[in-house]
Amino acid sequence: QVQMVEAGGGLVQAGGSLRLSCTASGRIFSINLMGWHRQAPGNQRELVAQIVSGGSENYADSVKGRFTISRDNAKNTVYLQMNNLKPDDTAVYFCHGYIQGPAGFGHYWGQGTQVTVSS
Repeated sequence: QVQMVEAGGGLVQAGGSLRLSCTASGRIFSINLMGWHRQAPGNQRELVAQIVSGGSENYADSVKGRFTISRDNAKNTVYLQMNNLKPDDTAVYFCHGYIQGPAGFGHYWGQGTQVTVSS
């Protein structure tokens, strides 16, 4: 089994910064991609950013130029640096990985971490 453990999040004023991290652990053969999604109250979960094994990055239009995703392959860890945060960024942020284990590839999710941006 694979576990995704998130850290970071919290309360910050508009214009501030936060850094999220997520580490995958367990019986991992390879990691195809890791990324972050978010879900605000009353909204569907949406992709924020993801990074594939080759290093290619993908961002939601709403966060381009403000958020940066990075990955430490040796630590099976993905980071999300969030700058110039806005109240609209308030949501629960979920780490996601598409990971190969003994039974093949599967989608794995973290438990979620709250990010609250005050105006």
